Amino acid sequence: MNNKLKLAVMLLLLAFITAGCGTVVDPGNVGLKWRPMTTGLSEEPLEEGLYIHMPWNSVIEYSLQWRSFTEKVDVLTKDDLHVRVDASLIVRPIASEIYQLQLEVGNDFYVNVIKPKFQTVIRSEMANYIMVEIPEKSSLIESEILEKLKARIAGKHLELDTMTIDHIEFTAGMLKAIEAKLTKEQEKIQKDFELQIAEKDADIARARARGESDAIIIRARGEAEAQKIIDQTLTKRFLQFKAFDSPNSKFIYVPTGKDGLPIIVSPEVR
Repeated sequence: MNNKLKLAVMLLLLAFITAGCGTVVDPGNVGLKWRPMTTGLSEEPLEEGLYIHMPWNSVIEYSLQWRSFTEKVDVLTKDDLHVRVDASLIVRPIASEIYQLQLEVGNDFYVNVIKPKFQTVIRSEMANYIMVEIPEKSSLIESEILEKLKARIAGKHLELDTMTIDHIEFTAGMLKAIEAKLTKEQEKIQKDFELQIAEKDADIARARARGESDAIIIRARGEAEAQKIIDQTLTKRFLQFKAFDSPNSKFIYVPTGKDGLPIIVSPEVR
């Protein structure tokens, strides 16, 4: 083999060896060097950039961006009714714990760790509510599921942001039950309102009756007080004066008694 051929073979071999020996870590990602023949997995995360390595080595990448995962879960409610729930969860790896995540879980962390626990927590928490409560208490249920899920994946090197119930699928019978419940609630509100009006009307009637009763009592007391004053001030002399004071009356005086008070008789005018 001549020198030119040897040089060509060496260049081809070099090109083959060096092909694919550079890895670019994209923005928003981190990487870990993997050297299976020497030091194994590196603990120090690689930031974005180009990294040259031998063909038998590689760089394992992880995205640190938030990612949303959605599950469809069949749930049995507290009143033994089946509903289907679409629930979403936002999750990402903890940047400083990428090395531990790769060793213990791997890049498919959602399927391996979160998904089964997510479905289990959804079923267990929503089983605490009757079917008609789920739509109106969805915010409370979401927060309860998120907190329980955080507790279950603690130490798994993953971070959770939010959990939302995107859709609840009800059967026709369930929708009728919800409508009936809402109708009963409206009727109760109307009855409570009517009861409040009736109570106010009753209070007004009682107040009016008390006012009239007080007026009668006050009038009676006034008349009694006036009679008392008359009884104390009406003397026999005053009566004699009033008897003589009328110019239109005709009197016959018949003295009686020791006081001489006459009986006053007014003859009928014919």
